Amino acid sequence: MSGTAPIAAPVLPIRGRYRPLGLTGFRLSSGFWAERQSINSAATLEHIGHWLEREGWIRNFDLVVRGEPSRQRRGREFSDSEVYKFLEALAWEIGRTGDAGLESRFRAIVLRVAGAQEPDGYLNTRFGRSGQAPRWSDLEWGHELYCVGHLLQAAVARIRTRPDADDGLREVARRAADNVCETFGPDGIDSICGHPVIETALVEFARATGDDRYLAQAARFVDRRGHGRLSDVEFGREYFQDDLPVREATVLRGHAVRANYLAAGAVDVAVELKDVILLDAVRAQWENTVARRTYVTGGQGSRHQDEAFGEDWMLPPDRAYSETCAGVGSVMLAWRLLLADGDSRYADLIDRTLLNVVSTSPSADGRSFFYTNTLHRRELGTPTDVDRPSLRAAASMRAPWFEVSCCPTNVARTLASLTAYVATSDDEGLQLHQYMPGTVEHRRADGRYLCLTIATDYPHGGEVRVRIDSDHDDPWSLSLRVPGWAGQGATVTVDGATRPVGPGMVTERRRWRRGDEVLLALPVAPRFTYPDPRIDAIRGCVAVEHGPLVLALESVDVPGVENVDELRVDTSQPPRVVDGRVTVSCRRVRLRDHEWPYHTDAAGSAGVVGEEIYTVPLVEYRAWANRGPSTMRVWIPVSAPHETG
Repeated sequence: MSGTAPIAAPVLPIRGRYRPLGLTGFRLSSGFWAERQSINSAATLEHIGHWLEREGWIRNFDLVVRGEPSRQRRGREFSDSEVYKFLEALAWEIGRTGDAGLESRFRAIVLRVAGAQEPDGYLNTRFGRSGQAPRWSDLEWGHELYCVGHLLQAAVARIRTRPDADDGLREVARRAADNVCETFGPDGIDSICGHPVIETALVEFARATGDDRYLAQAARFVDRRGHGRLSDVEFGREYFQDDLPVREATVLRGHAVRANYLAAGAVDVAVELKDVILLDAVRAQWENTVARRTYVTGGQGSRHQDEAFGEDWMLPPDRAYSETCAGVGSVMLAWRLLLADGDSRYADLIDRTLLNVVSTSPSADGRSFFYTNTLHRRELGTPTDVDRPSLRAAASMRAPWFEVSCCPTNVARTLASLTAYVATSDDEGLQLHQYMPGTVEHRRADGRYLCLTIATDYPHGGEVRVRIDSDHDDPWSLSLRVPGWAGQGATVTVDGATRPVGPGMVTERRRWRRGDEVLLALPVAPRFTYPDPRIDAIRGCVAVEHGPLVLALESVDVPGVENVDELRVDTSQPPRVVDGRVTVSCRRVRLRDHEWPYHTDAAGSAGVVGEEIYTVPLVEYRAWANRGPSTMRVWIPVSAPHETG
C-alpha cells in the first residue's frame, strides 16, 4: 500500500475521538458477513434493480423527460428515494469490487435521473408539473426534501469511491442541493421536511464538496425542528419530531426511522459546528432510548399505527414493529456517536443491531425481505407471492417487494458499505469495533503503514486473533472492543501473558513487530437473559442469547407442536450446545378452553390437562422463517409451579 488513498466512507467528520478507515481500510475475507456481502452483490442488487424497473419507479424519470401525463407515474410519493438508495448501494459496491457490470448499470440510471432535473435544479417526479401538486406544497407527507437527501447520499458515495467519475451525478446533486438552499434559506420557506434525512445528507455533501453553505442549511433545518412548523396530524407532531426542539428532547420519539435520521443529522451538525449542547442532547436521547425503548434484538419501534417508538418500557414482542429501516437508522446514529465520543457502547449496539435486525431482514438468497421484525409469531405465516409486491409491511413471511419498499434498498446500501464500520484510527493507533475475518490497512498521517490480519469465527466463536503484519520502531496502540454482554469473562493474551478484561476498549501500546499476536477470548456460551420487570409484556419470560446473537424458539424445530406458545422453559437447566445448536429444556403445557378467560386462582386459570418435556433446539433469530411457515417467539415463558401437573 503506497501513498495515501482517499477515504471512502459514509461518514467523514472533520473532528472527533476516532477517524473512520473507510470502505477499503478493512478487507473482509470470509465468514458470515463476507457471504452476506457476496449475496448482496450477486443477487440483492439485481433483484432490486428488477423491481424498480418492473414497478415503474425508474421509468418515472423517463416520463418526466418525455413530458407524458403525470397520471402514468407509478409508486408512492417517495419512490424516487428508492432509486437514489439503489444508486448509493451500487456506488459502494463498485467502490468495493470495481464490478464493470454494476458500473454500466449505475451510469445508465444516472443518465435517466439527470434528464428529469429542472433548469433551476429541482428534481422530483411527483410534484410541480401539469396535473401534479405544486412544489413544496405538502411538506408533512410529500417527502421532497427526503428524496433530495437520498440523492445527495448517493452522490457522496460516488464522490468518495470514484472522485474522478464523469457520470454527472455530482453535478445533479449539487444543483439539487443549491435549489434546496435557495428555497429554504434565510429568505425562503421557513419550514422543514416531514421525514428527516436531508439534514445528515447536506452535512455529508458539504464534507464531500467543501462547500459550507450546505452545512449551514443542515443546521438551519435542525434548529427549525420542534417549533410546530409542520401541520398537526392524527399521530401528533411527535410523529415528525416537530413537538420539541432537538436540544430539549430527552429521548427518541415518534416515527422510529425519522427519529434516528434526525438524530444522526443533529450529531453531524454538532460535530462540524462544535455545538456541545446539541451533541450532549442527542447523546442523552440515545442513552434513554437504549435503556427504555429498544428491543433485545436492537430493534426500535413498538407501534404499528405510526411505525413509532412507544412510551418507556412499551416493548411488546408480538406487536414489535422494529422496522428494518429503523435498525439501519440506529446504526447510522450509533456510528456517528462512536466517532464523536469513542464510547464502546455505541459499537455494542451496532453489533447487536446488524446481527439481529439488519441481517434478519433479507432471506438466505437475498431476494425477499422482512419490513418489520416481530419477536413473536402466534400463527403460522402465509407464504408470499414471489411475483407480487406485498401490500402489508407486517407480512408474516419475507416478501420480494413492498408497495413501500424502503427496507430492501436500505439493507443493500448498508451491506455494500459494511466494511466502513469495522475499524477506526486516532493519533495513537488503531481500534477494532466489529469482529470479522480480514485485513486492516492504514497509512497514518506521518507516513507509517499499519497492517493487521484478523482471524475469527465471531459471532459463533469467541476467539479473535489479531496478527501484526507491519514493522515499526515507534510504539503505537491497538484497541479491541470487549462487548458489554461479555461481563467479566473475557481475557486478552499478549506475549503469552493472559489477563482478564471487562467491557469497554482494551488497549495494548508497544513497539509492535511483524508476527506479534493479540488474542481476545470472549465468553460466547449460551445464556438466559431476563427482562426489566417494568416491561409488562414479557414479565415471567426469558430470552436466550449466544454471544451477540439473539435466539428464538421456532415450531419447525418441535415436531408435533404447531404453536410454540404451549412451551414453557425450565430455567433450572441452563441452555447448552448439542450437536452445534443451542438447546433448552421445555415443558409443553396443554390448556383447557373456558367460557370466561379469567379465574380467581392460578391453578384454575392454568387449566393444565397434560404436559410433556422436550429438549428444544433454538434457531438464530436472524434465520427464522427461512424454512417455511412457523410460529416463533424470542421471549419464552418460564415454567410456573402450577404448571407442573
